[in-house]
Amino acid sequence: MRSRYKISAEDGCYFITSTIVEWLPIFTSKPYFDIMIDSLTFCRNEKKLQLFGYVIMDNHFHLIITGPNLTRTITDLKKFTAKKVIEQLQVDRKEWLLNQLAYFKKRHKTKSYYQVWQEGHHPKLIESGDMLIQKLEYIHNNPVKRGLVVQPEHWLYSSARNYLLEDSSIIQLDLLPV
Repeated sequence: MRSRYKISAEDGCYFITSTIVEWLPIFTSKPYFDIMIDSLTFCRNEKKLQLFGYVIMDNHFHLIITGPNLTRTITDLKKFTAKKVIEQLQVDRKEWLLNQLAYFKKRHKTKSYYQVWQEGHHPKLIESGDMLIQKLEYIHNNPVKRGLVVQPEHWLYSSARNYLLEDSSIIQLDLLPV
């Protein structure tokens, strides 16, 4: 992993991206979105993760976050959500998707039969208020650019709803750093 993809300032605010292996569509219904939301909520409550922006798409997510031991928190979040996603896929009998997660698993991943997430989370340190706004606009417009909604706030699993509609019903955000 190159140094530009490491969290170098543990107290910094970061734009994080994590992707499902081979961009497979996992987050396509409420139970799968709930896995991510519940895990983020747990990290906020128990690991002191601060969440300033997010979007969950069918095959990736973006976060704007900070918190203590951020690398460990993201690793734990991905490990936990992977386990829960696999369990849900088994309950839903989505064998085709389980087969894909097994097929695309990296050989060195010997502790699991499946691999849900691509390695890494591509953190980018947010170095200014302008960059923070640019990243928020980018993640909020992700569902619009994909043609899933007309307005950013129409995507249920995005902090655009928190900012534009003052709707915290999906997940509470932290106050933006000044």
